[in-house]
Amino acid sequence: MDPRRIITLLAATVLVGSATGAQSPVPGGGREDEWRGGSVIRMEDGTFIDERTVRTAREATSHSTGTPDWINPPGFEKDVFTFARVLFRSEAEPGENPLSFGWGRGPRLSWWVDFPDADLNFSYRLQQMTSIRTNPEGKVIRLTDADLTDYPFIYMSHPGYIQLRDAEVTALSKYLRNGGVLLVIDSWSTRDWDGFARQMKRVLPDRSWTELGIDHPIFHCVYNIAGPMQHLQVPTMQFWNPAHDPANPRSPPLQWAERGEGSEKMRVRALLDDKQRISVLTFHNSDISDGWEREGENREYFQKFSEKIAYPLGINIMIYLMTH
Repeated sequence: MDPRRIITLLAATVLVGSATGAQSPVPGGGREDEWRGGSVIRMEDGTFIDERTVRTAREATSHSTGTPDWINPPGFEKDVFTFARVLFRSEAEPGENPLSFGWGRGPRLSWWVDFPDADLNFSYRLQQMTSIRTNPEGKVIRLTDADLTDYPFIYMSHPGYIQLRDAEVTALSKYLRNGGVLLVIDSWSTRDWDGFARQMKRVLPDRSWTELGIDHPIFHCVYNIAGPMQHLQVPTMQFWNPAHDPANPRSPPLQWAERGEGSEKMRVRALLDDKQRISVLTFHNSDISDGWEREGENREYFQKFSEKIAYPLGINIMIYLMTH
């Protein structure tokens, strides 16, 4: 067993047993006391990680088929692109029961979804398929960290129930207004969108969302990704229905699990700065990061979604955002 896994499990056992008392795991991740201030969370593979101390993707164990290892030339360790994932708090709205949501929904799914496999697999493929050197450790960043501005790109997953503290709102607003960019993937339903959009309104109250179509250069800057947009929707692998045919309106749904009202149509939205450059880019109702995370689990899923959509689109996103 990986020593990191042993250490993580031992640390989590001590913390859960002594600091918070015995807790019941929440199916799919998280923990019941996560909404009461606990810092040790249950990952998708059943291991635990402490939100107070985690700093890199390498500190979490793969819950898929493993992640690649690589190194950069001596002297250039910091001259790399870093996939920086934002750690944030997810909480149910007042009056909502956080344990009552269906599969793939609700506040129990938070910043750590698809972590660390998506981060490390994508970083490796970006280095493999382009001339960009990437950080083999990845980064877990808090919006109030002093080194936030060292990373021109930050990423959020499942932010439908994000609750930003005032200091985080201030820090994220400053970061975005100074040229940083936020990518958001894997949010589903009208409910999740409204929750995320409310928080972003606190961050950039003077900005409005712009809908991006398949003609936007982000879909054509490296790989020419053909539409229509709905054909680019990537399902969560565990929910994927292989019988779905996007060209046939009578075919079964793409996913067998109900993701909530308003989760059928893939939409790409952005918040733009004064020069019409993208500050925040969102892919709503599409699990592109699952195409990175689950690349080795199902050959058909890989060929249909990882190879043809998730990786080409991810590379286009990164190149476009870092050059515009």
